[in-house]
Amino acid sequence: MPLGIRRAQVAFCILAMVFLIGPSLAIIPISFSSANFLSYPLPGFSLQWYYKILRPQPWMSALLNSLIIGAGATVVASVLGTVAALGLSRGHLPARSAILAVVISPMIVPVVISGVGMYFFFAKLGLVASFLGLVLAHAVLAVPFVVITVTATLKNFDMNLVRAAASLGASPFHAFRTVTLPLIAPGVVSGALFAFVFSFDEVVVALFISGPGQRTLPRQMFDGLRDNIDPSILAMSTLLVIVSVVLMGCGALVQKRAAANKATAR
Repeated sequence: MPLGIRRAQVAFCILAMVFLIGPSLAIIPISFSSANFLSYPLPGFSLQWYYKILRPQPWMSALLNSLIIGAGATVVASVLGTVAALGLSRGHLPARSAILAVVISPMIVPVVISGVGMYFFFAKLGLVASFLGLVLAHAVLAVPFVVITVTATLKNFDMNLVRAAASLGASPFHAFRTVTLPLIAPGVVSGALFAFVFSFDEVVVALFISGPGQRTLPRQMFDGLRDNIDPSILAMSTLLVIVSVVLMGCGALVQKRAAANKATAR
């Protein structure tokens, strides 16, 4: 490849990264502002907004709700998504494409439509304004992320290993726990991370399903932006950016270690 074309590709990639990441990084310096309103350039340096978000109300309670709901949704989505991916990986499954389309449909359907539908459905079940309802709603929306990542991992999985375990007397569950799960663990972990990040950042469905006692962090930020733009929102946004980067870094590390282990095994 000519050097000029290579440099143009690198420059294009850098510009694309700046375009995508720049708005998220722009909030970081403003979160250290000493002003009582959003202003730039900064009048001074202060940590007052970080001290404010560490108070029990409203930010820490909203953060705790998001962690509880995100953890519950991640567990449910990981279990359902892994089981669905294992079923879809079988070549003799009838109507496989149609089933896969239905499973990943929550990723395609607009979130507003999903939120309205879940609201009316959960209202009949008495799950509106409850932690269980919000966990189930987020799990439904997060399942496609787990299905896609685990399915991609299963493409390189040798089913002969499961057959060998079965021939040695292992039950299907024992073979899954000792053979299949350890080998597809990187895909499961990556899917779980995506599911948690999605649940932690979701706000539209939370507006429909959650009540005053289930106010999540994104909903708290949304209400703050709607009522009064408080600079403490920027401080919390900065922390969320850091958490997202750490989680994605963990996912990349898991994938890298899995690739290294596979290369060593070969």
